[in-house]
This record gives sequence, C-alpha cells and structure tokens, in this order.
Amino acid sequence: MRTFKLTVCYDGSNYFGFQRQAKEITIQQVLEEKLARVCSEPITVTGSGRTDAGVHACCQVVSFFTNGTIPTENIARALNGILPPDIRALRAEEAPEGFNARKDACWKEYEYRVRYTPEPDPFTRNYAWQMTELPDMDKMNKAAAMIIGTHDFSGFQSAGSSPVSPIKTIYKSYWENTPDGTLAYHIAGNGFVYHMVRNLVWSMVQIGLDKKPPQAIAEELILKRGEFENSPAPAQGLYLAKVEYESFIN
Repeated sequence: MRTFKLTVCYDGSNYFGFQRQAKEITIQQVLEEKLARVCSEPITVTGSGRTDAGVHACCQVVSFFTNGTIPTENIARALNGILPPDIRALRAEEAPEGFNARKDACWKEYEYRVRYTPEPDPFTRNYAWQMTELPDMDKMNKAAAMIIGTHDFSGFQSAGSSPVSPIKTIYKSYWENTPDGTLAYHIAGNGFVYHMVRNLVWSMVQIGLDKKPPQAIAEELILKRGEFENSPAPAQGLYLAKVEYESFIN
C-alpha cells in the first residue's frame, strides 16, 4: 500500500464545499472519482481541512492510500487530464506510511479578499466581498494585530462546528492593499474553528466602516458567541492559501 500527499487548488464557486455530501457535488467527490480512474481502484481522500460552499483554495492538501502502480511523477498530469478546469492538481508526493493530511498539519494560512466596487462587478463577484463603501485599512490592521497570540475564539465560532477546542494560536494577522486594488486579509494559525476567519473579517470590516472601534476585537475575544453582533463574511472572499507540515517560523 502506497501513501500519497496530493496538493490541489480549486475555484469553489460551483461546489458545495470540500467534504463529500450525499446530494451535492463537492471537491472531495470529484477528486475521489478521478483518482479512482488514475489508480484503477476506489480511493478515499482525507483533506487538510474543510472549505465551505463557494470558498476557494490556492493550496489544499489531501492524503490517500492506493495499491495502484502509476508512477508518482505521472499522477498530477494524469489527474489534470480528466479533472474539470476549476480543479487542478499541483503536485503529488509519496508520503511516509500513516501520513494524514488533516492530523499532521501544523498550521494553515487563509486569505480573505474585500473589493471596493461602487457598482456591482460581475467579474469579481465570485472571488471577493464586494463593498460599496471603502473600509479604513489602518483601523482594520489595528484590530488585526490584537488577534495575534493564543486566544479562546468561542465568540467567533458559528453553530455547527465540530467538537474541537476553541483555543487557537494565531501567528500572523494583517491587511494589505494588493496591486489590483483589493484589500487582502492574511491570517495564519495552528487551527481554526468553524467560520472563524469569516466571522473575524466581518468584525474587522465593521471597524473599518467606523461602526465600532478597533479595541472592540479585544473585547469580543473574551465574549461567547451571541454576546456581540457578528455574522460570517461572504464565503466567496475566502481562500485557503497554505497548509504546512512543519512548525511555524516567524
């Protein structure tokens, strides 16, 4: 039995998230169906984490086992020949026996994109949170800095989360302007609870729009879900940017 680490990227616009569902098409379902053809046997993949419906991935890692004999260097090429164009295999590597893309991940990084569009832009509607007001990035960065460190993120965990500890360590958290005029939020940590990034972004955007002060984030970090106003930012602005299997080095 061979163990593989497969890195993929995808546009999540047409999928109901990563994890297989009974009645909806998902990234996991497509990968397993195509890998079964490449490996000539049924395949089950384990993802480094779930992404919700409409969420994208620049770097999603999955692991799987196979008795197939296809050479490692041919897997990504063979997959890309049969995958739909909104999913691409970036690379395949043989991994140590027992490697698990989810359990062995040390940290992940997400990016969230906000785009100022006074008029709706049909070309970016699936890839950013379009806003008719421009939030103040300096104020959002003041709030973002307060998230760095170890905190209990219970207040930023939406209902439906798996039973995992809400205590997470955040290694970096900041906003920047990109060359195309998008405001991009970067956050890296050793784990994330359900909707955590989207809920944090929503709160920071409210700060950027002067609806609450930057220190509100520090206050919200000691509150529970439902004890302050919050809602997940739209899914289409979120990207899984990086998954790492070694300790974070600043």
